Order: sequence, then C-alpha cells, then structure tokens
Amino acid sequence: MTATDVHGAIHAVWRIESARLIAGLTRLVRDVGRAEELAQDALVSALERWPESGIPNNPGAWLMATAKHRAIDELRHGQLLQRKHEELGHELEAQQERLTKDLDAAIDEDMGDDLLRLVFIACHPVLSTEAQVALTLRLLGGLTTGEIARAFLVPEPTVAQRIVRAKRTLAEAHVPFEVPRGEELTARLSSVLQVLYLIFNEGYSATAGDDWMRPALCEDALRLGRILAELVLKEPEVHGLVALMEIQASRSRARVDASGAPILLLEQSRALWDYILIRRGLAALERAEKLGGARGPYTLQAAIAACHARARTAAETDWARIAGLYAELAEVTPSPVVELNRAVALGMAFGPAVGLELVDELVSEPSLEGYHLLPAVRGDLLAKLGRFDEARAEFERAASLTRNLRERELLLARAADMAGKQ
Repeated sequence: MTATDVHGAIHAVWRIESARLIAGLTRLVRDVGRAEELAQDALVSALERWPESGIPNNPGAWLMATAKHRAIDELRHGQLLQRKHEELGHELEAQQERLTKDLDAAIDEDMGDDLLRLVFIACHPVLSTEAQVALTLRLLGGLTTGEIARAFLVPEPTVAQRIVRAKRTLAEAHVPFEVPRGEELTARLSSVLQVLYLIFNEGYSATAGDDWMRPALCEDALRLGRILAELVLKEPEVHGLVALMEIQASRSRARVDASGAPILLLEQSRALWDYILIRRGLAALERAEKLGGARGPYTLQAAIAACHARARTAAETDWARIAGLYAELAEVTPSPVVELNRAVALGMAFGPAVGLELVDELVSEPSLEGYHLLPAVRGDLLAKLGRFDEARAEFERAASLTRNLRERELLLARAADMAGKQ
C-alpha cells in the first residue's frame, strides 16, 4: 500500500471514528474543544506513523489510546490543571486525581450514550440554533465546514466562525456533559432532531466526494435516534424522525450498483430493500401518529416515505397522496425545497406540465440559486415533455453545481442521453 493509499485510509477511518473519539474524550476531559484537539493530535500521529508501521487492526482503538495517553501526560504535567485553574480552582484538582486514577478503566467503558451527550452539549441553549447545528455536525458527523455550509446554503467562513465561537461559548459556560432532563430536555429536542436528520442526510446523499453514500453517518444518526426515542417515549416527532430514517435507510442497498453509481428511486430493485427496517419504520410512524396532535415535519416526511415503502412497484406509488402530504408539510415548515419536492409529486400524479409550472416559480428563489436539484428536477420534467434541448442544458447545469462525483456522472449521462434524442 502506497503512502497515498494509507493517507486515504486514515482519513476514511477518521470519518468513521472521529465522533466516537471526540465523545469519549469529552467525557474524560469535560471540554469539547480540548477533546477535539486531542482527537486531531491523534490523527496527526496516525498520519506520521501508519505509513511506516501500517494500519493497525483496530484503528479506532489506536486513535483513542493515543489521545488518551496525551490527556494523561497533560494531567500529570499539570497542563490541563494550569489551563483550567482560574476557572475551576480546587474542583479541577479533584477532577485531575479522579481522571488519572480512572482513565484507563473509563476508556474501555461502553460509549453508547456519549455520542448522545455530545449532541446535547452542542445543542445547549447558550448557543444559537445555527451554531448548535454546525457544531454537532462537525463533532458528531465529522463533516467539513464546506459540507455544513452546503447544507445551510451559507458561506463557508460563516460556518467556521460559528464553530469556533460555539466551542468558546461552551467552555466559558462550563456546560455539563450530560443528557438534560425535564423541561430542558423538551426545549432542546427540536435542535437535536434537526441535527440528527442532517447527519443522516449527509450519509444518505453525500454532498461531496467520490461516494454516493456514507453509510456510517446514517447508522450513527439512526442509532442515536433510537436511543433518543427510548428516552422520550411521549414525543411524537422523535418517533417520526426515527420512522423516517428507518424507511430511508431500508433502501440503502438498492441505491447504488456494483460500481457504486447511484440508482434513482423509481429504478431501484425493491427486492433489495430491507423490509425489516421498513417494518420498524412503519411501527415508529404508527407510534408517532397514535400520540396524537398535529403532525410535525418529521412525521409528515415519514408518512411520505411510507407511501413509497408500501408500494410493491414504482407504478403503484400513490403520488396524489404524496403531493397532498407535501402540501401539508409546506404549511408546517414553508420551504422552497419542500415546494420543489411537491412539484416532483405533482408531476408524477398529474403530468409533467403541472410539475414544471411550480418549478418555474422557484427558478428565481435566491436560496435555490446554487441548489443542483432545482435544474435536475426541471430537466427531468422537460425531458418528459419532449423538450430535450432545454432538458440537456438543465442537466449540465445541475452537474456543474453538484460536488459529488457520482451524482455529477449521473447528471452528465442524462444530459448526453438528451443529446441523443434530438
């Protein structure tokens, strides 16, 4: 394996392990910013050593052990004590003694809840909503600032500033590493759900890179969602989000071919769908709806996903119902992206001309200016209307906007297909 291959493997390991690494270290040092620094130090060590020694059998454990030893060294030399002395005084001395004594045992504990605690730290009310989401995506999802910026359609420097300021704010506020309880839990659930769904989406349809999907991110988000659902049994939107993620995740095997190229929903082999996940998702949706009250955005999106899951073939999909659910969703959370999805459903239910009419109303929407799915959807509708020249131009524009290699290849192939139909 070449040095380039090793470096690529290291970064792949980092993408998978960084969230658990930072979460475990936060439990130990009680400072999320310092935990990330220790994790990054471990990554640097891996980049220096692994090209010569080879990648260890358990790279995640190697990174954790390296970061742990660095933390122990700091404690023994009083670096962490000095860093925190003015803030915590004698309390930190007791913490230092406890950490030094229990660190080796603690590091081997099950870190199942640590990721969830990390989410709630990042979603603490001392932070703005934007900072909560950006920080959690950075720490839990391992996303770059560029990927986060694309998710929110904001400049990358803005996201970077949010993350730096959020870490500083959390440190100054001495936010505890714990899952909140009572009214505080309810108040912070909305941000947590938003974060988990964004992490899931980044795994389900990667915004950048060479892969269409990052399954590890989907698995982390889904696992955390299931944990959260057990903690807050009477919150319908928690179960709605879990239902949505279960059903979406059920299609993972069918979404790429043997070469890793994407396969669109209507072209997927439904025999490859995971019907255990579908049953779990439908059960979670039923729990959400039985709790009563107005359906929230996640429960509505889960209901849309359920329409696809229940259809035995693509032709049996109830597109009229899906269009109605998107209309209901638009009332709950007005969004140009929701309207774009509604346009797709309208086009499938009532003809491409109906869908195109709504899409054309969205062309001038500023927040969709760089959103590649707008020209992709418009191209698909134009193609169905036989307007192949216009469709080709839209697919080419969509390809120029996406940063995902697989998606770009798919869009360029569709553009070439349009050229062949002229």
